[in-house]
Amino acid sequence: MAAQVQALYDFSGEPGTTEMSITAGEVLTLINTEIGEGWWEGKNSKGETGLFPAAYVRKLTPDEVTQTKAAPPAPRYDQAADEWGDQAYSAGDNNYKRTASNDDGWDDDWDDDTYSEIGPANQQAKPAHQQQQLTPLPGMPISEYSNHQFDDTASSYASQVGTVRKSKFAPSSKVSGESYLLGTLNVEVPDSEKVYIVQEEEGYAWSPIPNPFSVTVASPKKESKFKGIKSFIAYQLTPSFNNIQVSRRYKHFDWLHERLQEKFTLIPIPPLPDKQISGRYDEQVIERRRIQLQEFVDWMCKHPVLSKCEVWQHFLTCTDEKRWKAGKRQAEKDNLLGLNYCISLVVPEKALLQSQVDQVTEQCHTFINSMDTSVKNITSMCLAQTKRCQGPYKSDCQKVGEAFYSLGNALGLDEGTMVSRSKLTSAIKMTGGAYIEIGRMYDEQPKYDWEPLGDKFHLYKGIVGSFPDVLANHKGAVQKKRECERLTAEHKMEVAQLNEVLRRTDVISYALLAEINHFKVERTEDLKATMQKFLQQQIMFYKRVVDKLENTLHLYDD
Repeated sequence: MAAQVQALYDFSGEPGTTEMSITAGEVLTLINTEIGEGWWEGKNSKGETGLFPAAYVRKLTPDEVTQTKAAPPAPRYDQAADEWGDQAYSAGDNNYKRTASNDDGWDDDWDDDTYSEIGPANQQAKPAHQQQQLTPLPGMPISEYSNHQFDDTASSYASQVGTVRKSKFAPSSKVSGESYLLGTLNVEVPDSEKVYIVQEEEGYAWSPIPNPFSVTVASPKKESKFKGIKSFIAYQLTPSFNNIQVSRRYKHFDWLHERLQEKFTLIPIPPLPDKQISGRYDEQVIERRRIQLQEFVDWMCKHPVLSKCEVWQHFLTCTDEKRWKAGKRQAEKDNLLGLNYCISLVVPEKALLQSQVDQVTEQCHTFINSMDTSVKNITSMCLAQTKRCQGPYKSDCQKVGEAFYSLGNALGLDEGTMVSRSKLTSAIKMTGGAYIEIGRMYDEQPKYDWEPLGDKFHLYKGIVGSFPDVLANHKGAVQKKRECERLTAEHKMEVAQLNEVLRRTDVISYALLAEINHFKVERTEDLKATMQKFLQQQIMFYKRVVDKLENTLHLYDD
């Protein structure tokens, strides 16, 4: 009898993928636990099959299977949030260990408290306004400062400007940034960790990277543990500033990506390669993932803020297991997340005109909508061209070649001893061979032009797709500022307190303007170089085709 599992938490599968939505308390029949990357495959009561996170379910014992129909649904996190860390699902719980151990070795790569800090419970965490009560400034009614309106404003705006980025971890109470805006965040930031925004000819910009560096992603290698029971691909990363190699798995990149998304809500984080369910160990798939990881790393290195952040530096340099775990815990307990990170920013003293900021954000909104459609079209086109080159184009050339070669064979049956006719027969056969070779060239060519172009626009698709969230966070902050202006007009807020809110809103606006400008500068140079490389490869390919045909033409000379 197939094993059955019960969902501990709700999970919404991504539309158009092999993921399946599950509901807390639902019983599923387990089909495959060897998917990898922390995913299992199962079938629900409707007969639908799909993938879901292994950490979201627990296996049922035979006795429990018979009692499942009468059993109450499993507790949801929003009903028993405090139990996750130290009661029902503590790190010492047997069910917890059994679930975590099936997550492809994640708990072995990190430490046993991974799930108690960033596990599925936090992935289903309540929004900030449901988790804590806001501490109001003196003299202000708590009802005037509901986080609900702040969050809903951001969500509403995100729905207007595009699809909101889906994160595996729901925002925690530290992400909303309300405490920063209202001046209730008391955190001292060392000078070494402060980030400066400066004014340049083109507008406001992040202060340039003082010591630029690069990182090479190379030598992907299949490794295993538990005597070969579990296997994975490890990539070797080598930073130019120390030339010390570190080994990182895709799951390590995934953990880093989540930390970055949680911390920098005003900076789009470059995307990782898509998760692979099948063919993960195919050489071509591994190489494509390495290239896309290199794109991710390159973008990180070129960003003035992301390149110097502590979690990224820890990811690149840590080789000691104890220091790694300590740094991991520190990153997961970071207080400066979301808009709260803006307390680290040092901006020009000049107050910004809200009308000018609104104009820039609206222009960015329009651009992002158009750019989003364009990069998706380019990505689809690259995939289609790759398939055509390796399919119809290759096949058509080979059919032409075989037809000419067949003609040469037919002529050879009646050529007798005539030298000229023998040359003609040979030339026609070689013409056929030339077209067959051109077909092989079509098959090989995409890895030099269409696939690199597709990898580059995979990067831009992720970055552009994250910008609506950035604009939404800024829009929410501006809306909160307007609420404070209304409160001041109603004498419910002091002018000095309003001025503080205005100043902090300006800091958020400065950060948005700097990021918009950074993206504009980077994409201009990056896309220019990308298109040059693409066209160079196209020209080289068609020159080889022409050379092949010209050499064949000379075979017919008298």
